[in-house]
Parts: sequence; structure tokens; C-alpha cells
Amino acid sequence: MNLAPLGDRVVLKQLQAEETTKSGIVLPGQNKEKPQQAEVVAVGPGGMVDGKEVAMQVKVGDNVIYSKYSGTDVKIDEEEYIIVKQSDILAIIK
Repeated sequence: MNLAPLGDRVVLKQLQAEETTKSGIVLPGQNKEKPQQAEVVAVGPGGMVDGKEVAMQVKVGDNVIYSKYSGTDVKIDEEEYIIVKQSDILAIIK
């Protein structure tokens, strides 16, 4: 992937939703929302953004939860990614 985010932007690759529940019930695809969990695949440099110093708190490989209606969807080399601001990331899954 040749995608380098600028400023406080983060590139996410959405994790695939579970097709089967833990009890074995299969969920049909059209009834599911996209999960809000993703893996960080690229991180911007941070620095001065809108006159404020921004330190990047996520790193490549982190699994995160991000805001439901945030970001921009992009498709590169048949792969779909979401570009969000770091402030749209709500939590890191450990």
C-alpha cells in the first residue's frame, strides 16, 4: 500500500464482522452494520495541526474502535480503507 496520511490522520483497515454468533447462529449479511473495529495500517506524523501540537497515540498494528460516522472511505488496489483523524479513534483494543 502506498498511502501515507498527513498530519493527525490515521489509515484503518476495517476488521471483518463475525458471520456466526458464539452460540452458532448464522447472521445474514444484509442485517449487519459494519463493525466499528479496525486495524491501524498507517499513521501520520502528527506535529502542528491547526495551531496545536498533536502527538500520535496509535501505531501501526493497533486494533481500535472508531466513531461510527467518521472518516473517508477509499479503495486502493482492490482494498478498502478508512482515513480518520486521530480524534475520531475512541479506544485501543488491548
